[in-house]
Amino acid sequence: MKILVAYSGGLDTSVLLLWLKEKYNAEIIAYCADVGQGDELDGLEEKALTTGASKCYIGDLKEDFAANYIFPMIQAGAIYEGRYLLGTSIARPCITKGMMDIALKEGADAIAHGATGKGND
Repeated sequence: MKILVAYSGGLDTSVLLLWLKEKYNAEIIAYCADVGQGDELDGLEEKALTTGASKCYIGDLKEDFAANYIFPMIQAGAIYEGRYLLGTSIARPCITKGMMDIALKEGADAIAHGATGKGND
């Protein structure tokens, strides 16, 4: 079994990556979307591989995210409680789209994420 994991390098997705590998005896492929985090991505690939991923993809989605998600969101006035931009929630469909390209390329049997739902979405 091959599982593609949306990987941030945080505690939740690091534990998830290892748990899925052990629980399902699966090959784990990590995927991180670069939507403009900058140096937060430094060392992420190494951490994913050390944690048990066989591969780690870092998708450069900055241009797609800005043009097709952020700008339309701002144009629509999508602001939570009148003051919070919805960066976390608007990034999720963009990340998912990027993941699907890798899932098809790798022949993944499943995809997983570690989103806790504590974002403002």
